[in-house]
Amino acid sequence: MDGVDAVVVGAGPNGLAAAVTLAEAGLRVSVFEAAGTVGGGARTEELTLPGFRHDPCSAVHPLGAGSPVLRSWPLDRHGLRWLHPDVALAHPFPDGTAATLSRSVTQTTASLTVDGAQYRRLVGPFLGRWDELAPDVLRPPLGAAPRHPLLLARFGIPAALPATVLTRWFRGPLARALVAGLAAHTTTPLGSPGTGGVALTFALAAHAAGWPVARGGSQSISDALAGHLRELGGQVHTGHLVTSLDELPPARAYLLDVVPRHLAELAGARLPERYRDRLRRTRLGPAVFKLDYALSGPMPWTAPACRQAGTVHLGPYDTDIGAALQAVHHGSAPDPPFLIVAQPSLCDPTRAPAGKHVLWVYAHVPNGWTGDLTPVIEAQLERFAPGFRDLVLARAVTGPAELQRRNPNYLGGDIAGGSCEGLRLLFRPTFAPVPYATPDPAVFLCSSATPPGPGVHGMCGFHAARVALHRVFGVRAPDPWRD
Repeated sequence: MDGVDAVVVGAGPNGLAAAVTLAEAGLRVSVFEAAGTVGGGARTEELTLPGFRHDPCSAVHPLGAGSPVLRSWPLDRHGLRWLHPDVALAHPFPDGTAATLSRSVTQTTASLTVDGAQYRRLVGPFLGRWDELAPDVLRPPLGAAPRHPLLLARFGIPAALPATVLTRWFRGPLARALVAGLAAHTTTPLGSPGTGGVALTFALAAHAAGWPVARGGSQSISDALAGHLRELGGQVHTGHLVTSLDELPPARAYLLDVVPRHLAELAGARLPERYRDRLRRTRLGPAVFKLDYALSGPMPWTAPACRQAGTVHLGPYDTDIGAALQAVHHGSAPDPPFLIVAQPSLCDPTRAPAGKHVLWVYAHVPNGWTGDLTPVIEAQLERFAPGFRDLVLARAVTGPAELQRRNPNYLGGDIAGGSCEGLRLLFRPTFAPVPYATPDPAVFLCSSATPPGPGVHGMCGFHAARVALHRVFGVRAPDPWRD
């Protein structure tokens, strides 16, 4: 194979974002992907019945629509269109009430009743300032000085708190549960430091950019990135499994959108044994157990707000959510589980035949768990949407082993690129000032195993590419929100 300037292994959103960043600098870039299509965790497939288009992993994209780097690229020219449900997120309770998170702060505060004013005080200092805050939040904690240090410092006060502390700012169950559900996306116990920051980031993203789905499915995000890369002259090779960097064409830089253990395998002797051992010992995060449904009609939620929501969190109370995450942390399957549910066909008619719907739902389970959580998940769905079972035309069940089979980066069913507990969300995969670099000056890690961590935002790949541009090519790295 002919040599290029840079090679990227893995065509997930981070790998593609890295490749686009390098190609924008005028470099010749080739991407190699083992699967038959680009996408990684952002794919769309007919998992149940013909005409029902499901997202095997990511489905709703607050950090995608709000990503500083994705927003800087003309992805709409390559087919990406964000669709917004009437309500971004609903968190129902057994009595039919629900807390809601909407782009409108007024609508959100109204749903929180006694805690509406307190919620506004929490998010108020940051409203209208997402474009200033996001680049400083979605970056490695060490390195260049933040662009808006005072704003970041003000954000950092509540963000450093565990969600269990942040929930105590509120008097009623609605706001407490809303915050706990947002924090639970990290799959870590709610008492872990920084989980309050996860909740606050998701809330601010909702008010700034919504919690949209991509028209046609998450595959549209990946296809748009690949289309933009090709427009810049980059090449994408799918169906090409890489087992060693020695198999790749000559290049000055190699960027890997893989988990740390796979980096150790692919790089081999190019990396010192001590460093490879640290990569192999990187702690894995919990797994997910996922169900995809083809439904004959919309979900019969008891809470009216859920019938308009793109995402639904089923806890219901913050204590229930905390107990479910603690069970997983201690190696047990939760009963009842905390569920994250997505209803993309409410606002995207391309996902299912007319009048029909798709439903996306997952629960957290211990890494490598081999049981079947289907009955427990369906009991929780039926609790909040009586008659749900009567609508099921087909289901696709995906446990941790199947997740890893579909995507080798999901070791033991971990979709987050490693544990996010404690400081591991900030300092990953190891504690290092520049987490994307390795002891080999030509090899870089650009996956969600690096800051700012999991999510379809492309920022891990962008930051890794900036480091490679500076260190290998002596090129001033682009910074679209500064320049």
